[in-house]
Amino acid sequence: YVICASRLCLPMGSVRWAFRCGSWTPSRCDWLFAARCIQREEKDRIGQFVFAKDAKSAMAGRLLLRRFVCEMMGVPWSEIRLERSPRGKPYLAAPEILNPRYNFLSFNLSHQGDYAVLAAEQRVQVGVDIMKNTMPGSTSVPEFFRIMTRQFTAYEWSVIQSAGSEHQQLAAFYRHWALKESFIKAIGTGLGFNLQRVEFHLSSESLTQGRALRQTKMHLDEEEEEDWIFEESLLDVDHHVAVALGPAGNLDSAHHPSSLPPPTIFTLLSFSDLIASASPLTEEDPAYWDSFKMKAEAPQRQRETHTSR
Repeated sequence: YVICASRLCLPMGSVRWAFRCGSWTPSRCDWLFAARCIQREEKDRIGQFVFAKDAKSAMAGRLLLRRFVCEMMGVPWSEIRLERSPRGKPYLAAPEILNPRYNFLSFNLSHQGDYAVLAAEQRVQVGVDIMKNTMPGSTSVPEFFRIMTRQFTAYEWSVIQSAGSEHQQLAAFYRHWALKESFIKAIGTGLGFNLQRVEFHLSSESLTQGRALRQTKMHLDEEEEEDWIFEESLLDVDHHVAVALGPAGNLDSAHHPSSLPPPTIFTLLSFSDLIASASPLTEEDPAYWDSFKMKAEAPQRQRETHTSR
């Protein structure tokens, strides 16, 4: 998602935020307040989710986006208007604060597993993806890999399948998948992109919690891409995050990603952090809580997988 802001462009640097929605058990007060602080159509869409896990992830994502626009761009919470493109991507629809002469901001959001994450940079293109390392639900790991064969190159499969145990192979699989998705999201291409066009050559350093690596290289159509940088980090032992950073088109203000400062790790936010700048947009709707508390947390298979680990 790209924003050019004219009202107030604060020196921003890198933003890497995470919220652990998987362990979030909102109270009635918290859930109803959160619902008041997002746009009515967003609230309605979140209310349609069958499972609480998905509703919480979506709610956290909307609050992360609004907090970013409010605190990093200086736009009052009540004036933020987020809309969706035909492909379903949120964008800031507020013409009075859009001006391409001012700082170019790119930000992207992802939620999967137990977390929602947001990454943002000035004057470079950004894509972020998070993947949880989980066993495939209804098939074996070799069969799962066979189904996914076309998503990776022969070289990538050799790396994945030589990683060690099945759990380690899955971790390598999801690591590659997050990298590919971060690039696709950064360039704004949908399902039509052939994922075998991009091949990742991983850093020789092991990923550990508490630090971000930036050594992984991407080959596009068999040529190494010098203009793209990929950050990788672990939020915890099972959640891998990839951030793609690339040139931002032909904007005069664009920076080459190589000029960025060293990578920063994701800051884990609390619910209080998410709503610190929030102001209600709608009236309280008690029935919204009644509907939420009736939802099962997740599909049965996901609950069984989670409790068996």
